[in-house]
Amino acid sequence: MELKTPLYDCHVKAEGKIVPFAGYLLPVQYKSGVIAEHMAVRKAAGLFDVSHMGELVIKGKDAFNNIQMLVTNDCSRMKDGQVKYSPMCNEEGGVVDDVLIYRINGEEYLIVVNASNRHKDVEWMKAHLFGEAELLDLSDEMALIALQGPLSAIILGKLTDSDLLPVKYYTFKDNIDLSGINCMISKTGYTGEAGYEICCKNEDAVKLWEMLLDAGSDEGLIPCGLGARDTLRLEAGMPLYGHEMNDLISPIEAGLGFAVKLNKENFIGKKGIIDRGTPTRTRVGIKITGRGIAREDCPVFIGDKEIGKTTSGTHSPFLGYPIAMALVDVDVSSIGTVLEVDVRGRKIAAEIVKLPFYIHE
Repeated sequence: MELKTPLYDCHVKAEGKIVPFAGYLLPVQYKSGVIAEHMAVRKAAGLFDVSHMGELVIKGKDAFNNIQMLVTNDCSRMKDGQVKYSPMCNEEGGVVDDVLIYRINGEEYLIVVNASNRHKDVEWMKAHLFGEAELLDLSDEMALIALQGPLSAIILGKLTDSDLLPVKYYTFKDNIDLSGINCMISKTGYTGEAGYEICCKNEDAVKLWEMLLDAGSDEGLIPCGLGARDTLRLEAGMPLYGHEMNDLISPIEAGLGFAVKLNKENFIGKKGIIDRGTPTRTRVGIKITGRGIAREDCPVFIGDKEIGKTTSGTHSPFLGYPIAMALVDVDVSSIGTVLEVDVRGRKIAAEIVKLPFYIHE
């Protein structure tokens, strides 16, 4: 049986099209439609319910050492109030999940995990926890709302002193008063656009959602669903767990080498990644130049040779043409490489292009 976020009734009231996703009932779109929601985020602002994401806390004297062992990125230089992205690997070097790490202080870290992996991640972390550290799963107590788009700061500034908001990308501030609601606000997102993710208690979620929509009504803010969230992250070249990475795909293959620090003393999966040797496949961006839209798991060809498969694909609302990401053989991964994508038995012309497809101004 699917769960409901604290904002479920808000979505129904707004005539959101509700679908099951990652164990929750969430809106895939509203009356405005995916394209309108997508463009609102690119031009103005959009509001997303991401309360299905998991929030875990590792705290104690050995919290930092546990974080360092669990993730591939190096968190040793993190300051209080910083956020860091990192894959979390298994012993073989495949990806267990990709997470965001928030440093509360040297002995307490908040970890935001993918909803579909929450329970798996909890068991994985518990199984590898050591020393003076405890793991808390706060997912059922917290709501998470993403305000994304170029006008996000203006909208939030109507509910609090703008000087209190985080300024730098991948930083956060805690205990911010948003018109009477205590929130943690981070300058993060999954859209490739400027914006914030706002965490509050479940009981405050509906009031916060309504306040934000009201504050943004003159700026073009609209609620957005899972459909726009996916098209936005794809334009921004952002990987999605279960598509661009999984337990068998290494973060290096997934194009996440920037978040894998092999010079770190040790972490789970380090040996597995090294033992794999030089990757033979890599993640690329594909622009469809023929007629058709590639989705996931479409074979990619050069001539009669299959060189890989798409991992995600859609029609780009902002760019106006179909795009996809794929895992392909390294030796044919250069930008400009002409290829074909097999969509339901029909080969469609395409070419490899630079990621991300879209970069906000």
